[in-house]
Amino acid sequence: MDEGNHSASNLPLRTESGVDIENLDLLDGKERENRTTYGEPLLTKRKNTTSQIAIVGSNVCPIESLDYEIFENELFRQDWRSAKKIQVFQYVVLKWAFALLIGLVTGLVGFFNNIAVENIAGFKLLLTSDLMSDEKYYKAFAAYAASNVGLATVAAALCAFIAPAAAGSGIPEVKAYLNGVDAHSILAPSTLFVKIFGSILGVSAGFVVGKEGPMVHTGACIASFLGQGGSRKYHLTWSWLRYFKNDRDRRDLITCGAAAGVAAAFRAPVGGVLFALEEAASWWRSALLWRTFFTTAVVAIVLRVFIQYCTTGNCGLFGQGGLIMYDVSAASATYSGPDILAVLFLGILGGIFGSIYNYLVDKVIRTYSIIHEKGAAAKILLVITIALLTSCLSYGLPWFAECQACPTDESVSCPSVGQSGNYKSFNCPSGYYNDLASLFLNTNDDAIRNLFSTSTTKEFHISSLFIFFAAVYFLGIITYGIAIPSGLFIPVILAGACYGRLVGRLFESISTLDTGLFALLGAASFLGGTMRMTVSLCIILLELTNDLLLLPLVMLVLLISKTVADNFNKGIYDQIVKIKGLPYLEAHAEPYMRHLVTSDVVSGPLVTFSGIEKVGRILDALRTTGHNGFPVIDEPPFSDAPELCGLVLRSHLLILLKGKIFSTDRVVCGAEILHRFAAFDFAKAGSGKGIKLEDLDIEEEEMDMYVDLHPITNASPYTVVETMSLAKAAILFRQLGLRHLCLVPKSQGRPPIVGILTRHDFMPEHILGLYPHIKAH
Repeated sequence: MDEGNHSASNLPLRTESGVDIENLDLLDGKERENRTTYGEPLLTKRKNTTSQIAIVGSNVCPIESLDYEIFENELFRQDWRSAKKIQVFQYVVLKWAFALLIGLVTGLVGFFNNIAVENIAGFKLLLTSDLMSDEKYYKAFAAYAASNVGLATVAAALCAFIAPAAAGSGIPEVKAYLNGVDAHSILAPSTLFVKIFGSILGVSAGFVVGKEGPMVHTGACIASFLGQGGSRKYHLTWSWLRYFKNDRDRRDLITCGAAAGVAAAFRAPVGGVLFALEEAASWWRSALLWRTFFTTAVVAIVLRVFIQYCTTGNCGLFGQGGLIMYDVSAASATYSGPDILAVLFLGILGGIFGSIYNYLVDKVIRTYSIIHEKGAAAKILLVITIALLTSCLSYGLPWFAECQACPTDESVSCPSVGQSGNYKSFNCPSGYYNDLASLFLNTNDDAIRNLFSTSTTKEFHISSLFIFFAAVYFLGIITYGIAIPSGLFIPVILAGACYGRLVGRLFESISTLDTGLFALLGAASFLGGTMRMTVSLCIILLELTNDLLLLPLVMLVLLISKTVADNFNKGIYDQIVKIKGLPYLEAHAEPYMRHLVTSDVVSGPLVTFSGIEKVGRILDALRTTGHNGFPVIDEPPFSDAPELCGLVLRSHLLILLKGKIFSTDRVVCGAEILHRFAAFDFAKAGSGKGIKLEDLDIEEEEMDMYVDLHPITNASPYTVVETMSLAKAAILFRQLGLRHLCLVPKSQGRPPIVGILTRHDFMPEHILGLYPHIKAH
């Protein structure tokens, strides 16, 4: 539901789904903020002074914006003036306590995810390996495929029936939330539950997906759950918790949660902080940096304690693989001119492969969205199909590889029996191993570990690397978008490490770098080409591999791959945000915005209230519009001339009307409201479940009574002059995290407010719909 201020059309059009389509200039409320279909932009056509709108498809997503602005009304000022030192102390202590809790819980969930995947997938692979060693090849495939399909079906059922919002990575949704977009259910407890267990089952099912992206979403969900400010339903109404009944503090907690998720997924606490800063958060400050760093440090400590515990053998199969850590520090990282050329080649290759990958993932997600509209059964059937295909390729392709003789080095176990390792026997005789099986019939983490292994130049045949790269690249594309929690980091690292190792083999005659280090650089190039991050990815890879000497080459390859890929399309997460129809505000203004001023895109007519307004008129406005913000204007005799008193929120109006502090005469009665209400009475309810219009019980005789809006009106809303360039206003709107931006007239003798700009007004679909002659690029 957006915040704009426009009255509803009398003659609504309708889509096939039954959604009302009003005149574009009159769109309001939930319909107005984001009339964007899943995968299809808003289609508008300018005709004279009336803008008609048509929407293709039926998956229209109503989305609210978040109130990050401090709402300075008389109640707030009274509360601020009366705040005691103990209350300030409570607030500060609670912020750090929540940061500690988020770190502890996210660390525990990260460890639980890893131990569950290692044991479930390990049992499946051991069963397959035992049947293979007895030459029961068909039974081995049946057991392997049945396990994968069973695990995948349960994961898909959880997503389809309990929390559809848990499907996919979750990073785009977290990015959108921290940008100010409150999409439905993305941080709900049900989403958290499905994200944890669905991710475990999906990764254990052998899909080419990772649990790292879902861990970011999981950390954000944990932070959101802790930061609800208590719950009356569950009798969690401790007075200290009331401080967090606002979107601003929840945003900070969710930023900490996202950073904690990365730290738990990669054992990279510093990388987690930088990921939140570079990729996730749209708003940052130094105090938040400290709390985020503290949270990721707690995650690192929790993981270290449990990993130490598991080295004693108390965690089942966990420990052989475990929390991903690819230590390549044993290899010599000296490099010369030819190595730099190889790195440049890898960077260009990563940029090309990454942009193609993003393009194909975009097409696949749009195609899957059509299938998903057919219902839960279609979602589950698609997951089963991909699971069967993955199982067939993982088990079938190793049959095309030739058996290779085990290395003579006695320090390695070859073939690997009953454990994860570089040398899988598969169908080979004693003393030989199948290199493709070592990659396919392992967990994704172990496959990456094998590709990153140093001092094993000839371990994987060139043809095997080609086959594995083609399969992983293809499976990574078609797997993302199905109804399971699925991360993109691991598929991208797998494919990148594979072609990196290939390049290392091709350059081995002139290069001194180890092929394991080439695999690392390949993974970095593909990550840069798909995700378009630099600093955070560099530090994450550094913490993952424990090789500081390779830092200059990793930096170089990330910069090159990102630069090359940026010439073709956007990063994968930015594309998914757009596909899902989330109204995300970019950090920069589009070039065409410089040719427009704010008044060019404002819609109308404007719905305003007087400082002392009739109850009936307020109710009528609330019923006929879905706006979240209404300008309040004082007129004579309460002021010398019409003047903008401020802005009042829909949620605050509902609370005030429910309190029924009305008067029969149009007089100021703010003192009674200030005495009756406290600032926390107007705080945002947990999970957004506040008072609704239907909850009001206004009698007929009360409709003609008056209510004083001054105590709950934000007397200092952000305002800009109507002649400000749209580009400047867009940057201001995003950097301040606004929900409403009031437009005031340039000249005197006009109404004190021209209109209100909201998130919707800065969306390209809206602007280009109003002015189709403007070139988008």
